[in-house]
Amino acid sequence: MAGHSKWANIQHRKGRQDEKRSASFSKIAREITVSAKRGGGDPSFNPRLRLAIDKGKGVNMPKDKIDNAIKKGTGEIEGVEYIEIRYEGYGIGGAAVIVDCLTDNKTRTVADVRHAFNKYGGNLGTDGCVAFQFRHCGQLLFAPSTDEAALMDAAIEAGADDVLSNDDGSVEVLTAPNDYMAVKEALEAAGFKSEYGGVTMKAENETPLGGDESLRMQKLIDALESLDDVQDVYTSVVLDD
Repeated sequence: MAGHSKWANIQHRKGRQDEKRSASFSKIAREITVSAKRGGGDPSFNPRLRLAIDKGKGVNMPKDKIDNAIKKGTGEIEGVEYIEIRYEGYGIGGAAVIVDCLTDNKTRTVADVRHAFNKYGGNLGTDGCVAFQFRHCGQLLFAPSTDEAALMDAAIEAGADDVLSNDDGSVEVLTAPNDYMAVKEALEAAGFKSEYGGVTMKAENETPLGGDESLRMQKLIDALESLDDVQDVYTSVVLDD
């Protein structure tokens, strides 16, 4: 068993992300461009690009924007050169925080990230200070009403690494990062559609927060996610409802 309020927390986070959909096109476009540059423009042979395109489709990103982002990555269209940077730090109550960025100006990005940490009660740490507390994996979350036994059989058949039962009734399927899309599609073909999914940094141990600490931590997360250069924010925190 794992995650005492996993379902509520994931749903809460998904809801907040949905509210920001219109602002997410540029960030997804960056990810598509960098993915195409690193692994080529054919999603059939580039799992990272395939996932980025899936994210774009998930927020109704226009096909021409997706195609243009791929062409910028492959050099068919001139584009900005982005650098991948990861920052690590601590939030409220010592919660571990990882901030993944794509930027064309490292000086600007680190200043913005540091400012957000300082303003909202966190601390920017050194490289590697919290990354060891996370597992890089694909994650699919299924609703509490899901037939766990049937899902487990299908997940194992699809090549998943692990199936976790949470005490709120939800079920998680974990995969190797590059296997995420293949497992997701295999499970959908078997009749199992996840409520939330992606390649993530999953905290090995959670940091529960409530009351004022929960509100302060949410403000820190929101501040970091609102930065133009920030692609993803991962944290060990579990916020109260």
